[in-house]
Amino acid sequence: MEQLSAGKKLDRAFEKLGERKTLSFELDLDTDAASLKALDAASGPRPGEEMPDEAAKLMSGAKIAFTVQSKKPIDASKEKDFVGMAMKISGPDGDLAEYRVIGDLVYLRLDARSLGDMTGSPVPAAEDLPPEAGVVKDVLKGKWVKFSTKEMDKAAGGGVRGGSARDRSLDAGTRAKLVRSLREVVAREVRFKTAGGEDGTEHVTATAPFRTLLTELFHEIRPLAKGLPPGMGLPTDKDLKDAPNAKVTADFTLKNGELSEVDVDLAALAGKAKVKKLGLILRMGGGTRPTAPAGAKELDLKGLMGGFFGAPATNGAEFDDLDLAGQDVPQDEF
Repeated sequence: MEQLSAGKKLDRAFEKLGERKTLSFELDLDTDAASLKALDAASGPRPGEEMPDEAAKLMSGAKIAFTVQSKKPIDASKEKDFVGMAMKISGPDGDLAEYRVIGDLVYLRLDARSLGDMTGSPVPAAEDLPPEAGVVKDVLKGKWVKFSTKEMDKAAGGGVRGGSARDRSLDAGTRAKLVRSLREVVAREVRFKTAGGEDGTEHVTATAPFRTLLTELFHEIRPLAKGLPPGMGLPTDKDLKDAPNAKVTADFTLKNGELSEVDVDLAALAGKAKVKKLGLILRMGGGTRPTAPAGAKELDLKGLMGGFFGAPATNGAEFDDLDLAGQDVPQDEF
């Protein structure tokens, strides 16, 4: 009886999210730099490929805030109903990247220097770029820039590979089948437990073996693969066989029946790595409302892709000395 009651409460909480026209959440990696370095060391990286200290620090303090806005309730919305989207990635010392989509316009700003330090690929200073770099200098300075998705398709030569954003999104029928399938797996594999709290707060705890849950989830998704966006490769059972099967617990906090936070404890997946803590926290709310920022300059994507970042023309003479005859070179690599 408790299993059924807890599962239904959680189901209803997610249904309430779908009834909203604006949905915001914040995802927080609940760990520290030392734990991430320990996990990296346990994975056996090659010499020189170890996780940089700066990357561990940024990742341990990283947060992702996301907001989507529609003219209709989210569950009933089709692609044309969504009017805005915003996402912001923050680190311990401030914002790393942010973009917003308003209609056909995309607004973007980056902390290019911090991202370069994190990836181990330092970026040039804005003042070191040539005059033809134009608005790219604003990108490196962390200022807002904007571009049109229609212009992006044109700059990419008549459309982004794989079709438009709408073509790459799930249709309503596939989305409904996917949700039903995932709910069946959760009901079958996840054990629920509920506990009351104060001021209308309730906790629903869900526990499941990690590898078993992942394997069953992808079993349900594969028959729907034809309806998934192009390029979405799904892992096979063989790919998942080495995943740890330790039990993972998620704590769902409900406030007056509505989902307010999800806390997932992943420490059991660390294996022999000595981690102090390892988890994910999802908090409802905290997103940035999708509004157009003031002062954003237009980014010339066509000029950027065909000029500033374009490769110089060649006549092929420089390849005369290369003997590629008989070699099986995959054309799609180029």
